Amino acid sequence: MDFLPLELQQYVEKHTSAEPEILKKLNRDTHVNVMKPRMLSGHFQGRLLAMISQMLRPQYVLEIGTYTGYSAICLAEGLAPGGLVHTIDVNVELEEMVRRYFAEAGVADKIKYYLGPALEIIPTLPYTFDLVFIDADKLNNANYFDLVLDKVRPGGFILTDNVLWSGKVTATNNGKIDKDTQSVLDFNRKVQEDSRVENILLPIRDGLLIARKI
Repeated sequence: MDFLPLELQQYVEKHTSAEPEILKKLNRDTHVNVMKPRMLSGHFQGRLLAMISQMLRPQYVLEIGTYTGYSAICLAEGLAPGGLVHTIDVNVELEEMVRRYFAEAGVADKIKYYLGPALEIIPTLPYTFDLVFIDADKLNNANYFDLVLDKVRPGGFILTDNVLWSGKVTATNNGKIDKDTQSVLDFNRKVQEDSRVENILLPIRDGLLIARKI
């Protein structure tokens, strides 16, 4: 997922604002106690999400894929007064951990946490979002994008994680492509060809696609 040489990655992180202590704690806790800790946004990407939120000062943020709550806490850092992060996940086993860290980070009142299938929950949300972060199952990226686009204000942003898929987007393996990689390829092409948005794909960590609704 990290494409920079280790020395450059360390230099980048050294010249990025420090990871807040509560997020350091959550980072360690996730790596020690939760399966697939690489799903965590982590220090560098987390500071990027926080800075994007701080630049936009959003009223409403939607996150698809809470995991252990790290990125939701980052996104909450830049909320406008009275703003809210709506975050959705299907893993009920992580609920206690997620809610505990929201409380410890002092953002429990700024985050509304939904448990259940995002494809069912998103249509019920009566909000216009300034910022959306898609970081869930890759097979449904296109479905999530289509569901949220009408709920994003003109000029609002949709961020999608893991769009380089550990470099597999350019590794054809003699023409054999697994279904997750194909889904990522199809999604990236879909956004590139969608006249409703402007987009840029950043080679940050595992790839972050930023789309601005026109």
